[in-house]
Amino acid sequence: MSSVIQVENLSKLYRLGEVSTGTISHDLNRWWHKVRGKEDPYLKIGQENDRTKRKAEKLKSESVSASQHSSVSAFSSDYVYALKEINFSVNQGEVLGIIGRNGAGKSTLLKILSRVTAPTSGQIKVKGRIASLLEVGTGFHPELTGRENIYLNGAILGMRRHEIMRKLDEIVDFSGCAAYLDTPVKRYSSGMYVRLAFAVAAHLESEILILDEVLAVGDAEFQKKCLGKMQDASTREGRTVLFVSHNLQAVSTLCTTAIVFQKGEITDQGLPRTLIASYLSLGSHDSAEAVWTFETAPSSLLVKLHSVKVCRPDGSVSYDHCCGSPITLSIEFWCLRKTKVLPSFHLYNESAIMVFPTGPMHIKELGQKNYEPGLYCCSCIIPEALLNTGTYSVHAYLSRETDGQAYVHVPDVVSFKVINDGTGMGDAWTGVDEWPGVIRPLLPWTSSRVGELALTT
Repeated sequence: MSSVIQVENLSKLYRLGEVSTGTISHDLNRWWHKVRGKEDPYLKIGQENDRTKRKAEKLKSESVSASQHSSVSAFSSDYVYALKEINFSVNQGEVLGIIGRNGAGKSTLLKILSRVTAPTSGQIKVKGRIASLLEVGTGFHPELTGRENIYLNGAILGMRRHEIMRKLDEIVDFSGCAAYLDTPVKRYSSGMYVRLAFAVAAHLESEILILDEVLAVGDAEFQKKCLGKMQDASTREGRTVLFVSHNLQAVSTLCTTAIVFQKGEITDQGLPRTLIASYLSLGSHDSAEAVWTFETAPSSLLVKLHSVKVCRPDGSVSYDHCCGSPITLSIEFWCLRKTKVLPSFHLYNESAIMVFPTGPMHIKELGQKNYEPGLYCCSCIIPEALLNTGTYSVHAYLSRETDGQAYVHVPDVVSFKVINDGTGMGDAWTGVDEWPGVIRPLLPWTSSRVGELALTT
């Protein structure tokens, strides 16, 4: 299968705080290096793109050798790599998922691929036309109508008028904006905007489709249509799709391969399911217990969270649990005033898919309990032979009983791992570890003879 996108040693350097270099001396220094055939001096900084640190902290953490110090000390706090030495390739028909935290460099990469901005160094080889939807409204002129913007986008992609006319009905039907087609798009809602923009990008005849957080705006119906169209574009039309999204379930379902960005660099690439599991573990702690003091506890005016624990049947806190044993989740909290509080948990697997939520809303004496001021402990038991093997994270909630509004919400507060050691599950389960699906319950089965064998001659 041929490669349609080849990225080699791609870097993008930005100056913090200012658009240009800011001084004539900087420009002359850069020009003088270029005249002598030497590398841009600002490319030698090597400063990582860590948005959580201030400039002073970055400077302190950098290790600049004595020979380099004089040439870069004046610039090292003012420049940062949004991308640094990026290398990857995408084959025809692949759907590449790009995941990473905010500020990791994902959108910068797509802007360079879409020729919205130029790279500082490196090169990109692309075979075919690119249609991109980088953010809501990109490529649309607000004063033009929806119909006029369809023709404008098609012309930008190099399509002739008759080609766009042939696709017009499909675009309008998919977008669901037929009634507003002759209305200026500046009067569209954000949902209508992205519907029409995605319809244009997906239906016009380009070989490569680039999408940045297209599922972030729009209702569930539209998101489903988007995913279906992207699958069709890849499998039936042979188009290449680059898809950036924080919806990891969509990435896992849609993409054939994925790459992980962290601080402007690619840290991993491979199958989406494997990468998502390792990505979710970044920054998390493998702990089955979280405890706070009264002063440091996550809190509201009515409640404070004291602890969340994952326990074995004997009450001991444990990270590892066997498929054949029940698991106890407990939550302790302080009530500061007399109020009705609904404690609950949301359980997620390693693919960021919610396995189930649970709370005592169906138990009258707990779901509608009026708590007096004090310290309370609530717990629930996940029955044996329910969860599949894998790692799970727990989100803890203390909510208002009337409408479910969270007083306190702590995501990924604790985690635990379910393993199969072949005990407590019956002989049929011994040695069976990997089962498909989210859960693996032992359901009651029966077998009985219901008739005689009918023989014909």
